[in-house]
Formats: sequence, structure tokens, C-alpha cells
Amino acid sequence: MSDQVEADDMRVPQMRIRLATPADIPIMMTLERHAATAAHWSRAQYETVFSNDVPFRVVLVLEEEAAVLGLVAGRAVGEEWEIENIAVAGPARRRGLGTRLLGEVLDRARGRGAEAVFLEVRESNFAARRLYEKWAFLETGRRKDYYREPAEDAIVYRLGLV
Repeated sequence: MSDQVEADDMRVPQMRIRLATPADIPIMMTLERHAATAAHWSRAQYETVFSNDVPFRVVLVLEEEAAVLGLVAGRAVGEEWEIENIAVAGPARRRGLGTRLLGEVLDRARGRGAEAVFLEVRESNFAARRLYEKWAFLETGRRKDYYREPAEDAIVYRLGLV
């Protein structure tokens, strides 16, 4: 076997997290539509993320080999942040990509002086709930019938940063 073949076989895919741009809207919509537990936003909702008329928001995408495999959206509300949406492509799940996205948005929240981060998650989304609990988010409440299609309660989580 040649050295070149061995080097190619050991190549690690290039992965990066970057700020989303308006050009990413179609792929972000496709990605979250295929993630049953993600919040399903309209194109107009995505477009408002990129307008200057809204409070500070950040949408990050995770790329591997130039393909968008995940997204996370968060916004600042005073000294608190809310994680609004997180989704990872089906074939890319269980590889730690959600953990990487969550870590990056938490780092950005800390960097902007956030004191706490909140989020809601479907009660039945045990994988996401385990992820948040692993990061030390604490369950602080419940929102009855918060989700539609199907109707389901939301579990509210909070992570203190100070």
C-alpha cells in the first residue's frame, strides 16, 4: 500500500462552526424540517435573525466538508440568553455535534456577559434533555401544551453562568 493511500484513509473530515448567513436559510430550513424535535421556523423568521431590527441574536452552523450538518440559534434578552433552536442532521447525530454547537453558543453568551441561559425542550426529547443536563442545565418549569403537532409539554431548563 502506498503512503498516499494510507494518508488519504486517515484523513479527518474538516469541521467548523461559523456564523450563519442569509444564504444558509434554505439549508437551515431543510435541516430543521427533518429534525422532528426542532422548532420549525418560517423563512420570514429566519430572515429576521439577519435584520438589524431585532435584539442581539446569533445563529451558528456546523459544517463538515462544506455541508451544513447542524445549527443553533440563540438570543440575548438583557443579561439572559435563550437558546431558540438546535438541530443536527439525522445521519450526523450521535457524533457529539449537538454538544459542540451548544458549547459554542454558551461560550458566546459568556463572552457577552450573560448571567443565565434558558431553553425549552419537548418532554419526550430524552436525548436533548440528557445533553442539557450533562451541561448542568437544571429543570425549572413546565409549559403545558407548548408544542404542537403533536401537542406536548415543554420542559424549561436554566443554566446559571455566574
